[in-house]
Amino acid sequence: MLAAALAGPGCTPAQFAKRSGSYALVQVRPGAKVDLHAKPGGRVVARIASHTEFGSNQAFWVAERRGRWLGVTSSAAHGNRLGWIAYNPLELRLLFTQWSVRASLSRRELVVSYGNRVLRRFPVTIGASGTDTPAGRFSVTDALAGRGVGPWYGCCVLALSGHQASLPSDWIGGDRIAIHGTPGPVGGAASHGCLRASNLDMTYLFAKLPIGAPVTITR
Repeated sequence: MLAAALAGPGCTPAQFAKRSGSYALVQVRPGAKVDLHAKPGGRVVARIASHTEFGSNQAFWVAERRGRWLGVTSSAAHGNRLGWIAYNPLELRLLFTQWSVRASLSRRELVVSYGNRVLRRFPVTIGASGTDTPAGRFSVTDALAGRGVGPWYGCCVLALSGHQASLPSDWIGGDRIAIHGTPGPVGGAASHGCLRASNLDMTYLFAKLPIGAPVTITR
């Protein structure tokens, strides 16, 4: 699901100012590639294409802005920190969304908001001790459903831009964190870092959040 508002190629960095209850996103235009920097004007850490490794349109939450530099939530950034992209309207499309998610690890709760309104709260399983769910600012990078997601992830998966730094040596599932469904109980501390929701709640979330939607995880 795409974000609601779209700005044309002539938009300026001033248009990234947060509107009431909405969040700025940028999407890499088809065929374009952009450099992701460690800091504004700093070294390049990745070259980002228009699609993710799972085939989704590449979109980021603009969590900070310094002039023409955009601090974005990218899976290619190191240490779950923001990466920085120089705004170029020929390479990046500006969008806005009112959907957002905030997860509290202490309450083991996920809150879904649209604009300034909380629409839904539901319990989630968080990372177990030693494989704790990382806190920080992330965004949805991919929405995956169907037989390809496997039985461990319930109905569907919303992959996030964050990484899990503490994984067992025999773990083969990759280090990206996600919000995903589960056929089992929820509300405990039992995952390898992902947030698990019931399949019913996950189906709701999967239908609402666009690629690039902000996800904030707090202690």
